[in-house]
Amino acid sequence: MASAAEPREPRFSAVLREGERVTPLELFFDLVFVLAITQCTALMSHHPTWEGLIQGMLVLGILWWAWVGYAWLTSVLDPEEGAVRLVMFGAMAALLIVALAVPEAFDSLALVFALAYGAVRIAHIGLFILASPEDDGLRHSVLTLATSTAVAIVLLVAASLFDGLAQGALWALALFLDMAGPYLFDSEGWKLMPEHFAERHGLIVIIALGESIVAIGVGAANELTFGIGAAAVLGVALSAALWWVYFDIAAIVSARRLAEAAPGRVRNDLARDSYSYIHFLMVAGTVLVALGLKKTIGHFDGHLRAVPAFALLGGVAIYLLGLVAFRYRHIRTISHRKLAVAIVLLALVPVATLLPAIVVVALANVLLWALIAFETRLYGDARGRVRRSNAAHAS
Repeated sequence: MASAAEPREPRFSAVLREGERVTPLELFFDLVFVLAITQCTALMSHHPTWEGLIQGMLVLGILWWAWVGYAWLTSVLDPEEGAVRLVMFGAMAALLIVALAVPEAFDSLALVFALAYGAVRIAHIGLFILASPEDDGLRHSVLTLATSTAVAIVLLVAASLFDGLAQGALWALALFLDMAGPYLFDSEGWKLMPEHFAERHGLIVIIALGESIVAIGVGAANELTFGIGAAAVLGVALSAALWWVYFDIAAIVSARRLAEAAPGRVRNDLARDSYSYIHFLMVAGTVLVALGLKKTIGHFDGHLRAVPAFALLGGVAIYLLGLVAFRYRHIRTISHRKLAVAIVLLALVPVATLLPAIVVVALANVLLWALIAFETRLYGDARGRVRRSNAAHAS
């Protein structure tokens, strides 16, 4: 029993994070983001036009930036202690409303989406303010972020009053200004746990890849023929290849470089650029692949239209281009092999509309697995040393 003389910690305080591992509450929080990603795929699937594709990417960008904010937050605060746990639950509820509004985010539920999104972001800013009472640098960074956040929310509310091009333009401006805030203002005041930060982003990539698996099941529509089964196997193989090209080496080396970067502006800028910004390309590419696979499974022996064909091949290309940018930001060298495969995939988009959908998925697999086989052989012993070192560090 605690003695009367022992001081009690306040029940509704914020506790700074001490450990590097992702907590169960963070994984629980991400489950709502899973639904939001699924809703983005559904939005584009129900409107398989270029306009629908742009709308889906705008919604995904807005959702991504909200998730990124909480990734930075929980790299400063322990999400399972004090008031933070309760506010995280409230943010989850608001994010759930956001996710449910996604299919009509440009129509009847535009205002609901904007207001619920505002609640998610306001909770985020409030927790950051709670975390920085004695840290002037962090408090300054939080207040500048609050400015760009407020502008974005106001623009989304204003967008709900319009439709068509004007509405899309306001969405794009809101997303641009919100994401540009941390780049335009001084980043030195931010804090983060590097291993936690890298792991959190790796897990969200896995969640995005999981959406491609879900899309295969949805596309099958409770049917199973030999053709659907073959297309499903090829879809899983494509998702596995996307996993491999990131998690085999790139994720390990980049996490180590983030941990070794000098604390302060250098580390914060690296985290912002390579994880907050560049990882969006990878997640967006994966969501596009999910859309392409969903359409492929349902029409495996037919020809894909232009938008699903771009989603499938262009999504893989965007994912690879994200990895090219990721490597360049870390070590200032370009992965010419990944760049070349991405260019070939984009060049194949017009051809893909002339081929059976299952053949298009097979071509994407051939290109990606050939890339993996070549790079695995090229890296040789160095790859083995990196992976063994990572396993030893994890244990």
